[in-house]
This record gives sequence, structure tokens and C-alpha cells, in this order.
Amino acid sequence: MIIIQIKDNESVDRALKRFKKKFERTGVLKELRRRTFFQKPSITQRKQKQKAVYKLATYGQPNE
Repeated sequence: MIIIQIKDNESVDRALKRFKKKFERTGVLKELRRRTFFQKPSITQRKQKQKAVYKLATYGQPNE
């Protein structure tokens, strides 16, 4: 649970901005989006391998 202490003479907009920043850092929304649909483990592994191959091709190996 996120708790924001509102300081003296602090505007609501400023407190809301701090709340949004804290909420974003927790990663709750990202986790929610990830869980909205089920993805088979084989597909997840395949995507990770494809991503690794892409990074290797893009950035190259250091001993080339």
C-alpha cells in the first residue's frame, strides 16, 4: 500500500504527482498488464531467445 504524507502548504497537484511517481516505481501496472493473458512457457522462452539473438546481432560480440 502506498502512503503519501501531504506536507504543510503543499498543493494537491504536487502530492498527486508524488503518488503517481511512487506508484509507477512499484511496477504494479506493469505486472497487471503482464498477467492479463496467459502465455505458454515455451513461447516465453522462444521470445527470450529471439531477443538475445537480436541483441547479439545488433550490438555484436566484443571479440569480433
